[in-house]
Amino acid sequence: MEAVRVLCLDLNSESGSARALGDILESCPSRPINVEYDPISPAIDAVSVGEIHQRISRFQPSLLFILLSSDSAKQATALVENLNKAWSAVPIVAIVEGNKPQEIEELLKVGVAYFIIPPLRAMDVLPRLCRLLGRENQSDVLKLTLRERLRFRQLKELVGQSPSFMAEMEKIPALAKCDTSVLISGETGTGKELFARAIHYLSKRASKPFIPFSCGAVPVELVENELFGHTRGAFTSANSSRPGLVRECEGGTLFVDEVDCLPLAAQAKLSRFLQEREYRQLGSVKIQYADVRVIAATNVDLGKAVREGRFRQDLYYRLRVIPLMLPPLRERRGDIPLLARHFLTKYSVEAGKSIIDLSPTAMKKLLRYDWPGNARELKHVIERAVVFSDKQVIQVVDIDLTFSENSQKILSFSAAKSRVVAQFEKNYIDDLLRSHAGCIAKAARTAGKNRRAFWELIRKHKIDVRQFRPNGHQNLG
Repeated sequence: MEAVRVLCLDLNSESGSARALGDILESCPSRPINVEYDPISPAIDAVSVGEIHQRISRFQPSLLFILLSSDSAKQATALVENLNKAWSAVPIVAIVEGNKPQEIEELLKVGVAYFIIPPLRAMDVLPRLCRLLGRENQSDVLKLTLRERLRFRQLKELVGQSPSFMAEMEKIPALAKCDTSVLISGETGTGKELFARAIHYLSKRASKPFIPFSCGAVPVELVENELFGHTRGAFTSANSSRPGLVRECEGGTLFVDEVDCLPLAAQAKLSRFLQEREYRQLGSVKIQYADVRVIAATNVDLGKAVREGRFRQDLYYRLRVIPLMLPPLRERRGDIPLLARHFLTKYSVEAGKSIIDLSPTAMKKLLRYDWPGNARELKHVIERAVVFSDKQVIQVVDIDLTFSENSQKILSFSAAKSRVVAQFEKNYIDDLLRSHAGCIAKAARTAGKNRRAFWELIRKHKIDVRQFRPNGHQNLG
C-alpha cells in the first residue's frame, strides 16, 4: 500500500506538539505514513510563504498539518487562506494551542478542514486523518486520486470546480475502467491531452506507453507512415524498416490529436484498425495485429466534417463510442481564479520568486477576458507576468492580454443582451437535463415549456443530451 504523504508546518516548535503528532502518525495501523516536518518562524513574511509553497511543490503531500500557538493563530489566517487557494486539493488540519473560538472560527472560514486542541491523542488525530483521505466530496477525491496515483506534473493542471468541467472530469474513472475508444472535443487549450493522460494512467494500461500523435503537425503524405510504419524498400529512401507508432504503443494508449486532419486514406486504415485491431505497414502484404487503445481529440465539429465529406462516417462512429466535451474557459469563469493562482504558484516556484497573489484589479482583468486560447493561454499570461514582475503581488499592468482589444470591445445593448440570454439559456438547459438525468420530458415540464419547444432549444445550443443520461442511453424520455 502506498504511503500517505503528510507535511507538518510547525509555527509552535517550543510546544513539543510536533513530536507527539509524529508518534501518533507513525502508529497508524491502517496504512503507512511518510511525514516531513518544516519548522517555521511565526513572523510570517512573503519570503517564508514562498519557501512553504516550494516545499509543498517538492513533497506533494496528501495532507497538511499546521501547528499554531495561541499567539500565532491569528496571523496564520492569511497563510492558511493563501495555501488553500494554491493547493485546494490538499486538506489542512490546524493544531491550535489555547481555546480562542474567534481565531478558530477564522481558520475554518479560510479553509481549515479540522482543528485539534492539544494535548494530542490518537483517538482525535487518526479518525480525522482517515475521514479526510477518504472523504466523499467528488471534486477533492478525483483531484487527490489523480495527483496521488499519476505523479505527472501536467496532470496537476486539471484544475476546476465548475459544474460543466466537473461533469466531464467525473467520467474519467469510469472511462479508465473500460477499454473502448474515446473522442474528446473542445477548443484549443482546453486540456484534451491532460484528460487523455488521466484516462490512460488510471487504466489497466498504465504500465504501457502513452504516445501522443498530432495529425496536424505531420505532412499529409507522411501521416500513414508515422502511424503504421513501413518495410525496407517501401519507397525510395526507405533504407530500413520502421515499426510505426501503433506497434511502439503495443498494450498502451495512442492519443490521436487533431484527428480531423487525417487524410482520407489514413482514415480508412485507422477505421479498419479500430474494428479488427489489424493493419499493414507500407510496402508489406502481411497483416499485423496490435493491442492499442485509441483516444482521439478534435477542436472542430466532426459531425459537420462527416456531412461535408471531409471525414469518414465509419471512423467517426468508431472513435465516438464515448464522447467527452470540454467546456471553454469563458463558460467556466469561476475557475479562472483557481487556475490563475495555480499557475502563479507553479511559475513563482520555478522562477525562485516569492510572488504570493494577484491584485484585485489584475484578477478583474482576467475575469473580463474571453480567453480564446483557454487555459493554455491563461497559463502563458501568468508565466509572462511572473517572469517580468519584481513585486510580491501581480498588478494589473503585469497582465498582458494579446487579444484584449477584440475580446473586451463594447457591444451594442441588443448584442450584449443576446449574448447573455444565450449563455443563460444554455446553462439553464444543462442544469435541468443534469438534474433530470437527461429526461427531456421531465426537464421540459420543469421549465414550463412543451416538449417540442424545449427540444428546439436543445438543438439551438447544440447540447448532446446523452452526456446527462446514465451510461449514455439513447432513450429520448
